[in-house]
Amino acid sequence: MPRTDTTFKKGKSGNAKGRPKGIQDRRTALRALLEPHSEELVQKAVEMAKEGDMGALRLCIERLIPPIKSKDDPVIVKGLKGDASLVEQGQGIVNATAAGEITPAEASTLIQAIAQQARIIEIEELEKRLAKLEQKYGV
Repeated sequence: MPRTDTTFKKGKSGNAKGRPKGIQDRRTALRALLEPHSEELVQKAVEMAKEGDMGALRLCIERLIPPIKSKDDPVIVKGLKGDASLVEQGQGIVNATAAGEITPAEASTLIQAIAQQARIIEIEELEKRLAKLEQKYGV
């Protein structure tokens, strides 16, 4: 089977015609249809919730009490010194979690940050090696 090039050509749009002008977003159109009835719809949802309709109750509660967002307070872990290796930093996070100093969610976020740092270091080292090879072979 012959290979076909499916990549976009430089300077050419993948959707040259694009979205036709004047086409309204569906959400905007639906909102416009519901807007004149908003007070009646809200009242009906409240009545249904009071009658025990769990879906309506959930809807009302979610609008009154928004979900709690995660906190972004600073987290201090002793093993995360700048001179520690990535392995030592990871172990420090595991130890802090085991000791109850940080939550598992905080530990997960920190481990992800260390993994990202490892990728950054890896890319930087590859770039240096590639530059040396290019210099050596005159590429």
